[in-house]
Amino acid sequence: MAKTVVITGGTDGIGAALARALAARGDRAVVLGRDRERGARLVAEGNGLISFLETDLSLMSNTREAAEEIAATHQEIDGLVLCARFFQTRRTVTEEGLEHNFALFYLSRAVLGEGLAGPLGRAERAVVVNVAGPGHDTPIDWEDLQSTRDYDGVRAMFQAGRLNDLLGVDFAAKHPGIAYVLFHPGTTATGFAGDYDPATAAFIEQQKARAKPATEVTEPLLTRLDEPPRKSLSAFHLHTELDVRNGLFDPADAARLAGLGLTSSRRSERP
Repeated sequence: MAKTVVITGGTDGIGAALARALAARGDRAVVLGRDRERGARLVAEGNGLISFLETDLSLMSNTREAAEEIAATHQEIDGLVLCARFFQTRRTVTEEGLEHNFALFYLSRAVLGEGLAGPLGRAERAVVVNVAGPGHDTPIDWEDLQSTRDYDGVRAMFQAGRLNDLLGVDFAAKHPGIAYVLFHPGTTATGFAGDYDPATAAFIEQQKARAKPATEVTEPLLTRLDEPPRKSLSAFHLHTELDVRNGLFDPADAARLAGLGLTSSRRSERP
């Protein structure tokens, strides 16, 4: 039976490679992204099995609308693969008052996951795959989750990755019937989307030169989609399973983050 998989950040890199691989074997991919031209090219390649929803997920109003639209048109969803992120060298605030990296890389994933929990829960064996690089030991600054002080783009990205780890812990506790996988693709030739200063741009070019192609990441992603772990929460670096029983995945920290109520707030520059 054909699967239906929703992919954010799906017009380039890992997300686009996964959409093509799904369509090639007869599954349906619902791709979310901002680039209309790339989205149209994917749809044209997909032989009727790839659809595209143009949206900017850094805005929570858009994210909620996207979740509502997808849930209204898809009774069951087998997989949600979260890839969207955009590096910001300089601190940027969205029109909703949220730091951009925090909004797109962490908060939109939380909002979309909750918004699609209904159709995911109706599938026989559904899975959420959060492509966020789990297990990094960057400390969380609980008093400054949106990096208002001494902003550094790399640290902001790593802190958002830690928040995604805790998001996985919280989602697994709330929805034990839906497998939640935190996934590290390793250095991969994704779109490397971002606004870079010259020094960071030079580093990114070095990364691109040694990165593996995105198509090499599709196999482990398809494995997670085809064979969702029986555990409610798991983490992988490609095919290698990681330990989620340490302090980086602390249920108390996950409850603390969820208790801030950030997914329900409409405008917030704090915390």
